[in-house]
Amino acid sequence: MLAEALRADGHPIGAVYLTQADIARRVGELGAALARAYGSTEPLLVAPLKSSAVFLADLSRACGVAHGIDVVELAPYSRDGGAVRLLKDLDAPVESRHVVVVQDVVDTGLTLGYLVRTLELRAPASVAAVTLLDRPHRRLVDDLPLLHGGFTVPDELFAGYGLGLDERWRSLPDLHVVETAHLPRAA
Repeated sequence: MLAEALRADGHPIGAVYLTQADIARRVGELGAALARAYGSTEPLLVAPLKSSAVFLADLSRACGVAHGIDVVELAPYSRDGGAVRLLKDLDAPVESRHVVVVQDVVDTGLTLGYLVRTLELRAPASVAAVTLLDRPHRRLVDDLPLLHGGFTVPDELFAGYGLGLDERWRSLPDLHVVETAHLPRAA
């Protein structure tokens, strides 16, 4: 299989954690839930680049109601005290619109919390979030407007389905566990 071939080549990509079919099924369910929640209000789906792009595209096709799409780019919170910063802002105005943040992983909630607060300053009708992967046990921010989570996952590093490792492996269709023991020391 792919994971075995990659490991044989010295790459850290491990076993499949979620298959392409599992992800597609759950994204379809999340899309249907968004359609029920927003109906004809034409929400704006906003995704932080880069790892949420694949999820955004699939969720957009699955939601079945008219909606807009936009992206932001954030410099994420870092453990060395670096704050979240907005690197690329929205192109579309959000005033009086329902905004749904489409997030790849919600972990501590610091990055999502920053983005939600930033969007709320622009007077949207509402701000909510949907995430593909959720780690509620790591949450540091309690008041996140998280409507739906795709999968609750453990403290593993993942690659594939848009999630990258040193800007690689985003195109893998399945979500793989990264074998951290096979990472170079600098990673």
